[in-house]
Order: sequence, then C-alpha cells, then structure tokens
Amino acid sequence: MSSPPAQQKEGSATTTPPSTDEKPKKKICCACPETKKLRDECIVQHGEDACTKWIEAHKVCLRSEGFNV
Repeated sequence: MSSPPAQQKEGSATTTPPSTDEKPKKKICCACPETKKLRDECIVQHGEDACTKWIEAHKVCLRSEGFNV
C-alpha cells in the first residue's frame, strides 16, 4: 500500500521541482556577500535612491541562489 502514495508524491514532486530543487542552500544573510557589501556601502554613502544599480545586482545574485526576492 505504500507504493501508491509514493507514486502520488513523485507525481506531485514532478510538477513542483523548481520550487523544491531551487530552495536556497544558505541563509539569505549569508548569500552573495560581494554584492551585499557593495549595496550596503553605496546606500550608507549615497542613499538608497542613488544605488538602484547595486540593489538590483544583489537581487539578481539572490535569485540565482534560489531566493524569491
């Protein structure tokens, strides 16, 4: 009897692997330290409005790590 539920789980897992397989492997605070540092320094020195380039670069990096930002 355990075979049919396993098959159902496999079938449902097959329809949703992007969300399952793309889960981040690390915490968001530890991901993309390079872009995070550049973003944070820019915001401190110039303000958020002047740093959209670095903010977007950090978001792109986070998305590549599997975060939904």
